[in-house]
Amino acid sequence: MTVINLPNFLTILRFLALPFCAYALFKNGGDQTSWRILAWVGFFLVGLTDFFDGRLARSRHQVTSLGTLLDPIADKAAIGTALIGLSMLHRMPWWVTAVILVREIGVTVLRFAVLKDGVIPASKGGKLKTMLQGFGVGFFILPLPHWLFIPRDLFMAAAVILTITTGFDYFSKVLKKK
Repeated sequence: MTVINLPNFLTILRFLALPFCAYALFKNGGDQTSWRILAWVGFFLVGLTDFFDGRLARSRHQVTSLGTLLDPIADKAAIGTALIGLSMLHRMPWWVTAVILVREIGVTVLRFAVLKDGVIPASKGGKLKTMLQGFGVGFFILPLPHWLFIPRDLFMAAAVILTITTGFDYFSKVLKKK
């Protein structure tokens, strides 16, 4: 099986798109509506490729070691780029960024540490967490009217809660296997 296939190409494309996403997010101090919308489109497309690369790899039987390694790193790089950028622009509280990134990096490191014992697949909660994080961050990137700030913040709160609970769930599954 070749290492460079469509699913792996999409994963690599996600990495390559992140500098553009960050540039658009920071352009003109992050205050210009058109650039914020472009940043949102960029991060949305990055998230969309994440959705498709895994499905394509499984459906075409093109799962590779490279894809297994790069996919979760690309996910964390994308959410990390957006969260850190938003926090630097004072649009996202730093504590939210810290909680999410500590969980994501911790689970990723743990996942690689136990890889020899077999992969623990993402749970439904983990997949929902990823979706909530993506949409939550997207709502902070978009130039929303003030009256949508409370629903936006509640959405992100749900993402943070699910991030924490799925992190504990993942660690407990690993400990039970030991």
